[in-house]
Amino acid sequence: MATMMAEAQMVVGLRCLGLAGVWAVAPGETQRMVSEKAPVFAQAGQDAWAKALSGARPDEVMAAWLRPISRKTHANSVRLAKRGPKFR
Repeated sequence: MATMMAEAQMVVGLRCLGLAGVWAVAPGETQRMVSEKAPVFAQAGQDAWAKALSGARPDEVMAAWLRPISRKTHANSVRLAKRGPKFR
């Protein structure tokens, strides 16, 4: 969870720098940061409910909920970090 939280802060920071014109981001980044959330959170909720209904322990339910969110956060942080500053 700590890794996901750190990566999420990195993604927010890089996207803010992109909106300010300091970090090179793809043209559709603003739309992407809004549209990606609903499907990921829906999947996370579905995974957590499936785990809970199967009688899993609370930590297993939490891990199932966190997995899709962590995957998206990690992918975003790697993708955005590769872009680099706009002015070199």
